[in-house]
Amino acid sequence: MASSFFTIFSIFLLVLFSIDSHASSPSIPIQQSFLQCMSSLNNTLSIPTSLFYTPDNSSSFNSILQSSAQNLRYLVPSMPKPEFIFTPLTEPHAQVAVACSNRLGIHLRVRSGGHDYEGASYVSEIESPFIVIDMAQLRAVDVNTQESTAWVQAGATTGELYYWIAEKSSIHGFPAGVCSSLGIGGHITGGAYGSMMRKYGLAADNVLDARIVDAQGRTLDRTAMGEDLFWAIRGAGGGSFGVILAWKLKLVPVPEKVTVFTVTKTLEQGATRILYKWQQVVDKLDEDLFIRVIIKSASGDPKGKRTVTTSYNALFLGDVDRLIQVMGKSFPELGLTRNDCTQTSWIGAVLYIAGFPNGTSTPPEVLLQGKSLFKNYFKAKSDFVRAPIPEAALLGLWNRYLLDENPYMIWTPYGGMMSRVPESQTPFPHRSGTIFKIQYVASWQDGDKDPSKHMDWVRKLYNYMTPYVSKSPREAYVNYRDLDLGMNRRRNTTFAEASSWGSKYYKGNFYRLAKIKSRFDPDNFFWHEQSIPVIPGRKKNG
Repeated sequence: MASSFFTIFSIFLLVLFSIDSHASSPSIPIQQSFLQCMSSLNNTLSIPTSLFYTPDNSSSFNSILQSSAQNLRYLVPSMPKPEFIFTPLTEPHAQVAVACSNRLGIHLRVRSGGHDYEGASYVSEIESPFIVIDMAQLRAVDVNTQESTAWVQAGATTGELYYWIAEKSSIHGFPAGVCSSLGIGGHITGGAYGSMMRKYGLAADNVLDARIVDAQGRTLDRTAMGEDLFWAIRGAGGGSFGVILAWKLKLVPVPEKVTVFTVTKTLEQGATRILYKWQQVVDKLDEDLFIRVIIKSASGDPKGKRTVTTSYNALFLGDVDRLIQVMGKSFPELGLTRNDCTQTSWIGAVLYIAGFPNGTSTPPEVLLQGKSLFKNYFKAKSDFVRAPIPEAALLGLWNRYLLDENPYMIWTPYGGMMSRVPESQTPFPHRSGTIFKIQYVASWQDGDKDPSKHMDWVRKLYNYMTPYVSKSPREAYVNYRDLDLGMNRRRNTTFAEASSWGSKYYKGNFYRLAKIKSRFDPDNFFWHEQSIPVIPGRKKNG
């Protein structure tokens, strides 16, 4: 599928190197310089000006900037805005845009779904001016059920991918994220886990091929990029090695009927005891069973006293009868009954787990809208747990948890396939020995007079958990980007400096990532607050 592009791209590259590199003249607007560069690289490529959105037209610019940005914290007026947003219609558009960004020395950010927790795909607080390439118009999905594969472009969402798989087959699925508005381009670069991870591993574990644009403006497939770079892009986070154009995915088998349930327990209903038991068994359950815990607060009595709610939200790749047997043997403490369960199709389960209001009865077409259900102001952090958290520690956690107005956590189970994949197979290292992962979220509404209190709350909660989570390093998930861990404050941030956050995301894989970065992007064209650093002196033969 990639071969048809190589002749065109080779011509682009030859033209690129035949033109002397130069920075944009201060007297010429960046957009004009950019258009001139794109035309000079290929004067047969149609590049409508309608693909550019500039602050001069604030209405359309703000509309496209806000269209997929998930963390509203990064849309406030004080945040830096791009010089323009370019929305390529074709893969050659994206390729030439990267080449011109490099040639003109313009800092580049790339956005597929806008779910970067710290806004790094559409905001730059460390280098200005900058531009954004928004991949939203590149969203084709080509499903081949005979080969059990799919090519999906970077701008498509996980929901669109799931929809088109289900349109072709009732017995195929794909193990990616729970949220249906995730941009598939960036999502898989961080590893990408979801409700079938215990059965089939991460999305990144099920990638067969990819097309990317590298820093030199070349478009590469797996063969052309080589196995080192192919390894790096499946777990190192986005924005370090190139622009993902498309992924070729290996589809996985799913039953025609699966089962979902949600059972909620409050503190008054023994939630602490049940959660302690969940920790002891969840990574050892039948790998067809995924039970995450969504932890919130609610009114506990008529007087409005608050309590903690723990909702066990599950997908079972099988029928109700077998699920009841599995739960009765392995986790009877939850008290699951047939009335708690809903048998549905795999696509019905996608809608249910994603949190659509009508659950399994929601029409699948809603997945084509690509809209997030949870767009708000938030700060998130993450942890990995390798030993059950004692009940006494959970009681201390609840005391601190209820100090915020809208506390939120998700505990995601590991085990199964996640324990069988070696840490070094992809850059994502959080594998064997992990029982579950924690996501902590503080969120607030527009107009909150003191948003800093929510930020302080989630940081204090994170500090409280220090004795009970992974150590040396304290691990974190790159798709829940957290700038509290450290950040690159300049283009030439050293490997040692970046290790403050890099070791937490990648553990022992971080050094290998830096070596690959140094070979394929030695000038560090692709960089941001937490991009992989270059090791000086390690270039092509490093």
